[in-house]
Amino acid sequence: MEIRPNCENCNKPLPYDSEEAMICTFDCTFCADCVTGILEDVCPNCGGNFERRPIRPKSLLKKYPISKKAVLNPIKKATFEEKKRQLKPIAPADR
Repeated sequence: MEIRPNCENCNKPLPYDSEEAMICTFDCTFCADCVTGILEDVCPNCGGNFERRPIRPKSLLKKYPISKKAVLNPIKKATFEEKKRQLKPIAPADR
């Protein structure tokens, strides 16, 4: 797991111990506010759902450092609204 340092949509910092970090199955990383308010639990990249990102223990950060590469790909609202409308009614495992 990469442990990306920011929300891909709003660029909010999400340090390794953030309880606000949410990820999809491909490690796409968003803050809880974006996941619940804008994305409504639909990943704009893969269409999957989100889970809270685990916190990497501080004692393992040296051996397994977090990613320093920030990913910023703000949601294109018009395009995403259509994708969300199609996918949201479908259970994540069936998308």
